[in-house]
Amino acid sequence: MTFPLFAPVDLVEEVPAVGRIVSLAPSNTEIAYYLGLGPQMVGVCSDSDFPPDVGRLSRVGRDLQIDAEKVAALYPDLVLASLTVPGMEKCIDSCLQRGLDPLILNPAKLEDLFADIEKVGRAAGVPGRARALNRQLRAEFAGVEGSVKGRPRPTVYWEWWPKPLITAGSKSWMGDVIRLCGGEPLFVDDVNASHVIAEERIVAADPEVVALCWCGTLQRKQDPAKVYERPAWSAVRAVLNRRVFAFDEGLFGRPGPRLADGAQVLANLLHPGAALA
Repeated sequence: MTFPLFAPVDLVEEVPAVGRIVSLAPSNTEIAYYLGLGPQMVGVCSDSDFPPDVGRLSRVGRDLQIDAEKVAALYPDLVLASLTVPGMEKCIDSCLQRGLDPLILNPAKLEDLFADIEKVGRAAGVPGRARALNRQLRAEFAGVEGSVKGRPRPTVYWEWWPKPLITAGSKSWMGDVIRLCGGEPLFVDDVNASHVIAEERIVAADPEVVALCWCGTLQRKQDPAKVYERPAWSAVRAVLNRRVFAFDEGLFGRPGPRLADGAQVLANLLHPGAALA
């Protein structure tokens, strides 16, 4: 199922309290659009590529290289910042130095996504839309979770980066998403959002599924064949059973509404034929 852009007919009279919004992270951009705030968007980070309408907006630099001068020049009423990637704090500091006061989102778990949506909704003056969007998202997630309930839970190694090997930790929404989709995430006991993991630990854990979701520029290079060719992994169950999958970072690496789309995709791969069509 493709999660539609949010345009609630019953909330058209809820007029946004801000006229100019700039987003410094793709996840924030998507939250704003799903809240029906597209008309208020005037600038986004250069990494924002969804929905297609963002192509008309001014660009203020990569999410780790935000040009605060460009942000300030757009005279925003609301700046949506993030701390989901190490290094983003510098971008926030540069905005603060120019008199901007960003709304900072830093979700660690799936439940935090709903809180962030409400936070943006309140700041933009559309709290009703935020509540409605959250109800819709919770229903989507519940549908996925219900469709795989009672099925065996394959162990899943989630790979954000190949060299060094980096996986999700306890402060990541991915552990929650994997469980919701009927899997058992490995190595999420680490206290960080993501962490380097030794290859020997992965091989010893013998995951039933390997999920590749490489970040940034490596997205176009990710390929299950590269895992099948790793010498030390030849006896890993995911390799033996050809259960190594590559995923779109846009569906999992951005803590926004499209995680609902990602959950549908992941559940269908973990449990073929079980999840909702």
